[in-house]
Order: sequence, then C-alpha cells, then structure tokens
Amino acid sequence: MTEHLLGGHMGTTVAIDVCLPCQAFWFDGRESLQLTPASTLALFRVIGDEAARGRRPLPVRTSCPRCQLALVPVEDMQRTTRFRYRRCPTAHGRFITFFDFLREKNFVKPLSAAQLEDLRVHVQMVHCSNCGAPIDLATSSVCAHCRSPLSMIDLQQAGAVIEQLRDADKRKATIDPALPLSRTAARLEVERAFAQFERGPSWYDEVSASGPVGAGLQAIGRWLKKQL
Repeated sequence: MTEHLLGGHMGTTVAIDVCLPCQAFWFDGRESLQLTPASTLALFRVIGDEAARGRRPLPVRTSCPRCQLALVPVEDMQRTTRFRYRRCPTAHGRFITFFDFLREKNFVKPLSAAQLEDLRVHVQMVHCSNCGAPIDLATSSVCAHCRSPLSMIDLQQAGAVIEQLRDADKRKATIDPALPLSRTAARLEVERAFAQFERGPSWYDEVSASGPVGAGLQAIGRWLKKQL
C-alpha cells in the first residue's frame, strides 16, 4: 500500500494507506470520519484515476497491516445505504474498497428503472463496480457474484462536495459579500457539466468496461483535472 497525507478537521493531518491493485483504502481507527471535504474529494480523484483499471479480486482472507490478525467482514449502514468493509478485531482499523467507500459517503445510488432501460438499449453487458464480475443486462441488474445492485454516482452529492471544496479554498477571514453568488454560480456550473456525462460519445463504452459507477468517476475525474 502507498501512503497519502491528507488534511483533517481542526488542522490535523490524516495518513491514508491506499492499495491500488485492490482498489481499497486502509483507515486507522476513525480516520475516514476525520477527513475534510477537500480530503474526501482528493480520495474521490484517486478513485477516479483508477476507475478504468481492472481491480484485483480481494483474497478470502486479509490481515491487519498492524497486528497481522485476520480481518473480520462487517456490513454497516449509512442512512439507507448498506456498505461493507473488513475490520481489525483489535480495533487497529478497517479495509474498505473504493466502491464501498463511495457508498459510505453517499456518493452512490441505485440505477433508476429508466436508466436501466437506457443501458439495456445500448449495452449488452457491464462489469460490476464492486467486484468486476460481468452482468448480463438482458437477464439481471444485480451482480450474481457479490449481489451488488447496478448503481451509479450520485452527481448531486458529488457536486455538493466540489462546492464545499471551492468554498474552503476561497474562504477568508473577512466575510465576502459575493460568496452566496459565487456558490450559486459554482453549483450551476457543476450541474451543467455533470448533465453532459451520460451524453458523451464514449459513455456507453466506459459503462461496459467499468460499470456505471466507474464511468461516472472517469467523467468526473476528467472534469476535475480541467477545473482544479
């Protein structure tokens, strides 16, 4: 794993370990809850950069990098969204895939009936955004291997995080009277840009290769590189 140093709340620094081949994060303790909006977006960009690459299947048994004990599978819930991770039995931390991290942060939502029908018209098969297994859209909208439903990036939530990042970067000691207007302009800009994602010429090819979540991440990643 490689280490990424990110900003935390109250001026702290959070060291996050990233396993790119497994497309997963290791968080010591409650590190994921300490991340600022800017740091969450930084991890969001890491995920976007890796979305087009294949993920190595997770082994059945994984060990804590601190004490080497076997990690314990856990299913948790954030609001109405279920997500999974593996935790150290002695509370050293937890290992969570990029997909379940996005679920935990409310970045992922199930595809609507209309979106599923649109995909079936244009794409025969997609790969699960969670485990990479193929899903035949003609017969199913749920991964037969890991039982994850087909999902996509919640663009409104992604736009809200980008807006928070911009606010954090522009915040000054004195009150800027134009700040409400700048927030509105930023929100509209993000909404206009995100509205084009599902209309791009390469959208369906990327959906077929990386799944709807991966395709959305790639599109957002390209947009972020132009903006930030």
